[in-house]
Order: sequence, then C-alpha cells, then structure tokens
Amino acid sequence: MRLGPGLLVTAAFIGPGTITSASIAGANFGFALIWTLLFSVIATVLLQSMAARLGVATGLDLAQALRTHIHTPLFKKLAAVLVLSAIGIGSAAYEAGNLSGASMGLIEIFPQVNAQIWTPLIAIFSAALLYSGKHKVVESALILLVILMSLVFISTLVMAAPPIMYILEGFIPSIPKGSMTTVLALIGTTIVPYNLFLHSGVLAAQHDKNSDKATIIKQTNLDTGLSISLGGVITLAILSTASVAFYGTDAGKISAANMAMQLEPLLGNAAHYFFAIGLFAAGLTSAITAPLAGAYAVCGMLGWSNDMNENRFKLVAVIILVFGATVASLGLNPVAVIIFAQAANGLLLPIVTTYLVWLVNQESVMGDYTNSRFVNFLALPVLILIFSLSSYKLISLLIQ
Repeated sequence: MRLGPGLLVTAAFIGPGTITSASIAGANFGFALIWTLLFSVIATVLLQSMAARLGVATGLDLAQALRTHIHTPLFKKLAAVLVLSAIGIGSAAYEAGNLSGASMGLIEIFPQVNAQIWTPLIAIFSAALLYSGKHKVVESALILLVILMSLVFISTLVMAAPPIMYILEGFIPSIPKGSMTTVLALIGTTIVPYNLFLHSGVLAAQHDKNSDKATIIKQTNLDTGLSISLGGVITLAILSTASVAFYGTDAGKISAANMAMQLEPLLGNAAHYFFAIGLFAAGLTSAITAPLAGAYAVCGMLGWSNDMNENRFKLVAVIILVFGATVASLGLNPVAVIIFAQAANGLLLPIVTTYLVWLVNQESVMGDYTNSRFVNFLALPVLILIFSLSSYKLISLLIQ
C-alpha cells in the first residue's frame, strides 16, 4: 500500500488552530459537536481524494491545472492573484502560529530553558528539512510526527476515560445555543484549501507516465481515507479530553497554549507532558507543511517547476518560513495579514473546490479517471457547505 501523501495532509491540518478549536468545542459544548468532525472528515476525504487523483492522472498539481485549463486571460490572472494571496501569503501568515504552537509545547516540557530559543531552533530545523529537497526525508519526518501526535492525544483520551455513550450521542447532529462559530471553526480547520494544493502537488511530483494509474489511485484513495480519518480521531481525542476536563466547570479561557497545564489537576503530571508533546508535534508538522503547500501553489501559478530540488521552489518555501519565524520571534502582531489571508481564502475555497469538481469530471483532462455519479452526488452537499462557510467568513470579516 502507498502510505504517505495522505499523512502529509493530516500533518498539515492538525495544528495549533485545530487543537484550539477542538479544545474550545469540548470545554464549552461537551460532546455535542462531535458530529461536526464526522462531517468534516467525510468532506475532506472526498475533496482530497479528487485532488490526489488529479495529480496521479495528469501529473499536474492543482495550481498547474488552474494555470493550464483556464483559458480566459482575465480569469487566469484573477485565479493567480487569489491563489498567491490566499495560499502564498496565507501560509506565511499562519506560519507564525504554527511555530508559536510548537514552541509553547517545548516551553511546557522544558520550563527551565530560555523560552526565546525555541522558535528560531524549530524554524532552522524546518528550513533545513525543506531546503534538503528530499521528498522522502520530509515525508518520513512528517509521518513520524503524525504517529507521535496520534499516540500522545489518544493516550491522553484514554487517561481522561470519557463515557462511551456520551461520545456516541455526540454523533447526533445538534447545534447548541452559541455554538455556530465553533461549528464553523471545526469545519474550517479541517477543510483547508492549501491542502488541496499540497496533496495534488506531492502526487504530481511523483507522476510516472508508465505507471499503473488505476492501482496507484486505489492505493491513494485508501491512504487518503485512513490518514484523514486518523486526523479525525486525533481531533476527537482532543475535543473529548477537553470535554471531560472542562465542560461544566469554570475553567476560564481554554486555548492550545494553556490546555496542557490545565489538564494536570485532573489527569496527573503525565497528561500535562503528554499534551505538551502533542502540541509541539502538531505545531512542527504544520510549520513544515505550510511552506511546502505555499511553494506548490506559488510555483504552480507562476509556471515554475514543482520539484522540491528546484531552487525557486526551495526559495518560496523558505521565504514563507522566515516570515513566520520573524513574526513569532519578535512578537509582532500578524492580525492584519491574517485577516487579508482569511478574506482571500473565503473567496478562493468555493472557487477552487467547484473548479476541482468540474475538472475531475472532464474526460479530456482525466481520461478514464473522472468522478463517478455517486462521488458527484456526495460532492453536492460539500460544495453547499463550503459556499456557506466562505460566505459566513467573509461577512464576519466585513462586520468586524
């Protein structure tokens, strides 16, 4: 079985933002929003499998496909601006949070060490890994970190020992009063636009015209389903642990930064360190994958090579990383850049997902590997959700 590319997607979306959203969901609403995770995982598996199939069948990543198959010059320029803004600039803006999250985990584990050294060290390690240009090395490092995350958060859940019936009841859809923002946050941290560029880019870079595409697509679908489901289980573990620890108590403001410390009275000293290690692994995986996704998107839209060994690809990835490291190390406030990136993402996500669904239905592009009617039937409610989510995000930004 061809395991690997799907785990990169899991590494990308399980970051400090997901930990924060899942922790808040559990602390404020108990197990009631678990159904949101199930829906998000199904939607993500569906979209990511399409993006992966595009890379396998055509040898093009999503950005290259946009550039190749949009023939109207104005639309092509608009697509380029949106992708560069949402994915390129967005990856750089979010990178500060990824590096800060990884640093927070290490600060909790090693409180006696000067906290200022962690962000530069993590950034240097990530840059060295990305600049090596060795896909297998990067993939192997991320797989190990995902396995570490899985062990940590699932172990923490076992320590918390939530009642199984409460978890099962959470799969029944309900929207408690005041939970809509949290519902959308959980969905938004799982269905991430740059992961479509990342997944298609990794598989396009491995493209071989002489390979058995049908077999590779089957293996890739299995990899995608298992990997993203694992990401869902990790998020479920975080939400459930927060629910057991904080729901119905006056715990104050819950975040990825303070949850490790606040778990200690309930679960003992070991759980505190477990969660801190998980936070470090989540921040580091996202700190590596965000520049990678940004590089695939930027290079694809500019017509540059998507080979990780190419200097321009490495340069884009490192620029994204350096921007995030600078913001995180100097304590600068990236809110303005993040708001801009969120607005661009709000516009980009429905356009790109609709275009992706259209593209993988074209025999002239995909040959024998177009969507089935059943997959298109499943894609319809996902597209409706994405348009609703993006509209809500844009309206929220406008009325701030």
